[in-house]
Amino acid sequence: MNQYLSLQQYYLFIGGWSAIGIIAALYLLRREAPYGRYTSEKWGPMVSNKVGWILMETTVLVSFFVWQPPATVKWTSPAGVMTGMFLLHYLHRSFVYPFMIRTRGKKMPLVIMLSAMLFNTVNGSLLGSWFAHYAQYPDDWCSSFPFIAGTLCFFAGMLINWSADYHLIGLRGKGETGYKLPRGRLFEYVTSPNLMGEILEWGGYALLTWSAPALAFFIWTCANLVPRAAANQRWYQQRFPDYPAKRRILIPFLW
Repeated sequence: MNQYLSLQQYYLFIGGWSAIGIIAALYLLRREAPYGRYTSEKWGPMVSNKVGWILMETTVLVSFFVWQPPATVKWTSPAGVMTGMFLLHYLHRSFVYPFMIRTRGKKMPLVIMLSAMLFNTVNGSLLGSWFAHYAQYPDDWCSSFPFIAGTLCFFAGMLINWSADYHLIGLRGKGETGYKLPRGRLFEYVTSPNLMGEILEWGGYALLTWSAPALAFFIWTCANLVPRAAANQRWYQQRFPDYPAKRRILIPFLW
C-alpha cells in the first residue's frame, strides 16, 4: 500500500483485510493459537517470550509513525488526540507490560512472532496513513457524541484490561511458572476480563475515530480475542474441577 492510493482503493484494501480477519476468527475457533499457555514446539523454532512480545508490539508503533512522523502530528487537533490515545496504549504494551510479566524461560514460536509483526504492520500502516492522508475531522469533533462515547469506552476498556492483566501477574509468585485460578473483581463474572477490556477499548477507538481502519482493527481484535477467551474457558474447566459454573467466557451473565 502506498500514500497515492485513492480513497476508494484504500477502503477496498481495508475491506479485504477485514474479510481475512473474519476467516482467521473461524480458524481460531477450531484451533488455539500456539502462544502463552498453548505454546507448542511443533510450530518450529522458538524465541524468548519477552523478546518476541516487545518486537511484535513495537512493530505497530514503527509502522504507524512511518506514515505519520511524530513531528508532523498536530497534537491538539482531533486526529492528534486520537494519535495520542493510540500511542498511550502501545507504549504501555511495548515497554511496560513485557517487563512486568513473570514468564522467565518461556518461549513462543518464531512463526507466531512474525505473523504478529505482519498483523501489526498492516494495522499500524492503515491507521497511520488514515491520520496522515485521509482523515478529515471538524474542529469540534472532540465534543461530538461518537468521540465522547468512544473515549469513555476506550479508557474503561483500558482500565479493565490493565487491572485484569496485573491481577493475573500477581497470582504468580517470584520464580513460579504455573497457573492458578483467578478470583475476585471481574474474574468472578468472566474468565477473561483482560480480553474483554481490550475488545471494549478498540471498539471505543473505532467509534471515537469513526474510521474504517479503526473498525478493521476492532474486527481483527475480536477475531483474535474472542476465540482466545473461549479457549481459556475450556482450559480452566479442564484443569480446575472447582471452576465456577456461573463464570461466563467474555460477557457477564450472557456468554
